[in-house]
Amino acid sequence: MNESQYHDLLDDLMVAIEDAIEDAELDIDFETAAGILTLTCEDGTKVILSRQTPVLQLWLAAKSGGFHFDYDAGKEQWIADSNGEEFMQALNRCLSEQYGESVELAL
Repeated sequence: MNESQYHDLLDDLMVAIEDAIEDAELDIDFETAAGILTLTCEDGTKVILSRQTPVLQLWLAAKSGGFHFDYDAGKEQWIADSNGEEFMQALNRCLSEQYGESVELAL
C-alpha cells in the first residue's frame, strides 16, 4: 500500500466512524484535526485514533491502553499487531468500557 492509499483508507474510516456515532445517537463528541480523530465520552474520557504515516499504521489510544493496527488487504481490515484483534472490535470494546454501556458501532 502506498501513502496515498493509506490516507484514503483512513479518511473513509474516520468519516464512517463519525457517521456511525451519529446514527447510533450516542452521547460521544468527536473532533478531527490534523488526521487525528478524538472521541470524547460523556465523562470526559477520550479515545484517540491517530495516523502513523511512517509505518502505515492506525493507532488507538484509550484508558485500557494503546493499540497499533496494520491494514490486511486480504481481509480488508485493520488488524492489531499485538493480538490479531480487528479494529472495530477493539474500538467498540474501548468505547463500551469508557461509555459505561455497550457500544456497537456498525460501519
